[in-house]
Amino acid sequence: MEKIEHTTVTTNGIKMHVASLGSGPVILFLHGFPELWYTWRHQLLSLSSLGYRCVAPDLRGYGDTDAPPSADSYTVLHIVGDLVGLLDALGVDKVFLVGHDWGAIIAWHFCQLRPDRVNALVNMSVAYRPRHPTVKPVDGMRALFGDDFYICRFQEPGEIEEDFAQIDTANLFKLILGSRNPRPPCIPKEVGFRGLPVPPLPSWLSEDDINYFASKFNHKGFTGALNYYRAWNLSWELTAPWSGVQIQVPVKFIVGDQDLTYHIPGVKEYINNGRFKQDVPFLQEVVVMEGVAHFINQEKPEEISKHIYDFIKKF
Repeated sequence: MEKIEHTTVTTNGIKMHVASLGSGPVILFLHGFPELWYTWRHQLLSLSSLGYRCVAPDLRGYGDTDAPPSADSYTVLHIVGDLVGLLDALGVDKVFLVGHDWGAIIAWHFCQLRPDRVNALVNMSVAYRPRHPTVKPVDGMRALFGDDFYICRFQEPGEIEEDFAQIDTANLFKLILGSRNPRPPCIPKEVGFRGLPVPPLPSWLSEDDINYFASKFNHKGFTGALNYYRAWNLSWELTAPWSGVQIQVPVKFIVGDQDLTYHIPGVKEYINNGRFKQDVPFLQEVVVMEGVAHFINQEKPEEISKHIYDFIKKF
């Protein structure tokens, strides 16, 4: 881990912390919620040893990257803009893109907005969903799961931050990263995250891993990370010009069969009945990993690194 280089890049009006390792064609890794560049630690080490330059930023609002105060500064256009500026600052024309969770959502939009900067995409957990012409994403989630659904609970500024503040941050990470419940998380206000039982640490996480995440979030807070959810409807409004634009880069998609995103009503059918391939015409592989939950790149690091390498080495 000490071989990983840490730098700060100025891009799109913010200072961005970037972890990188290796030389060769560039792989850009995009983390999800509530994570950091650190979620890709295993992939940085393994893929850099195979002749790639691995680049993993803390995204806007996370870790050692700037966190603008307004939720309106966290639309997908802002985040993709940060990443295009990062590539320009690094002098990199095209990358292999790898995303997970919110990083996957950003990666889909990156490929929609700037396919000229992407060689190929390996995306995890969150399948592409075309923009609905009339239903905003948070409104759709509320209609499907009700006000207690975690994404709906995240909307009110300050409310979930207060809830998180009532639980030890290390325990909060054990709770989130260690969850294996594939049902959509609905957490009533009166229970809160503070009222949920903390599971034992899974074998693929160490106390040091948990403490790294916790220390960074103790310093930064959760508001920047939560603002992705709070800007989701605004992102929907702003991306109207790209309605119907397909993903025009080669894609491999990986999901665990215990991943909560895979169990959202309609998702399995969308992935498996051909509609996914219609929207992502260069979709070449779909991998459903058995017995694997949401934090797939950390739970199965060697398999995920191999899946990434086996795909991108073709290009």
